[in-house]
Amino acid sequence: MKLPLFIAQRYLLAKKSHNLINIITWISIVSVGVAAFAMIFVLSVFNGFNVVISDSIHKLSPDLRVTATEGKTVNLKDFPFDKIKNVKNVDFVLPTITEDALFRNADKQQIGQIKGLPDEYEDIDRINGSVVGGKGLRLHREEYDFATPGSGMAYYLGINPNRPYSMVQVYVPRRGNASSFNIENSFNNGQLFVNQVFSTQQEIDDQLILAPYQWLSDLIGYDSLSSAVEIFVPNGKDAARSLSAVKKEIQNILGPGFKVDDQYEQQSTLYKMMKSEKLAVYLILTFILIMATFNVIGSLSMLIIEKKKDTSTLRAMGADNTLIHNIFLNEGTLIAVVGGIIGLVLGIIAVLLQQYVGIIRLGDGTGNYIVDYYPVALKLTDILVVLATIVVIGGIAAWTTVKVAMKKM
Repeated sequence: MKLPLFIAQRYLLAKKSHNLINIITWISIVSVGVAAFAMIFVLSVFNGFNVVISDSIHKLSPDLRVTATEGKTVNLKDFPFDKIKNVKNVDFVLPTITEDALFRNADKQQIGQIKGLPDEYEDIDRINGSVVGGKGLRLHREEYDFATPGSGMAYYLGINPNRPYSMVQVYVPRRGNASSFNIENSFNNGQLFVNQVFSTQQEIDDQLILAPYQWLSDLIGYDSLSSAVEIFVPNGKDAARSLSAVKKEIQNILGPGFKVDDQYEQQSTLYKMMKSEKLAVYLILTFILIMATFNVIGSLSMLIIEKKKDTSTLRAMGADNTLIHNIFLNEGTLIAVVGGIIGLVLGIIAVLLQQYVGIIRLGDGTGNYIVDYYPVALKLTDILVVLATIVVIGGIAAWTTVKVAMKKM
């Protein structure tokens, strides 16, 4: 063990001549530990909410979505469906239509989006998992077409899916007739029965209604056209290749006339916002940690004053200023690191307890939440970032304190 670190360790563990220095040293360790505990726990909570939101988006979003780089629609006659279906790890290649619409039910109305889905969507497990009640998505019943609104949209329209013959009126802009101000001339309209709702992410639930693809295509007048082509790949870790490799191969097949987006790119604004929020919280907690290191500065300053006799003895034995500087630098860094490690360990234990036992509930347990307990997710990168932050801030505080003190010694 290097001499400066050895002596610094002895100073940290040894009893001081003044009990107040011991108290301040432990206050410094505890304050840094509390800040480290707060950092790892709060960051893990953000990770948990990100996982919940990502899982909710994943239920209704395709793994890959193909759109035209120019224009609003994809010409299905020229689209290479067979080539993409032959790409390894591709399960479904399905055209979809998404259009702005006005929805009415009795005296209530709401503006949102309607999405037309092919019948194959009924065979996709993740889509079925988003339907409330566990019945799975059903776009048709015998000769009738059915709409599946999001839970928020159903609430705004006053739709009760359990009520027989619940219906929604759909108005979509008529193609090539944007100059008319008469609603009858400007919009095509149709109606659909409703007997179920879906629930994923609130922003989607509040504005989207799912409908049969052919019904919506006929209503809008899309002949061999779609808004996008959605691609689904197998779930699980046993897929032969990564999604990025599948995306790259499909992009090579389609060429520059099409854009292939994964789920992150489809919801890039939301994911960027979540990253920004996590960064902002990290910076706030870092500021709190900086405030906690003022205790380290105070305890280290008092220790330097107390050890003046030891410093004189070391100099008499041949120690130079660099050795003495490194002793107290190591001492200050040790105080911060010990407190940080204690806080990290306790924080990791608390996160794991919350993750697997569920200690902190959302509300009083009577609310309608996606999860009952605060979601958390522990990441190794967060642990390393928090530890590095503690070492850097503690080291800077110790270096500044020792540098100023050495000038006066």
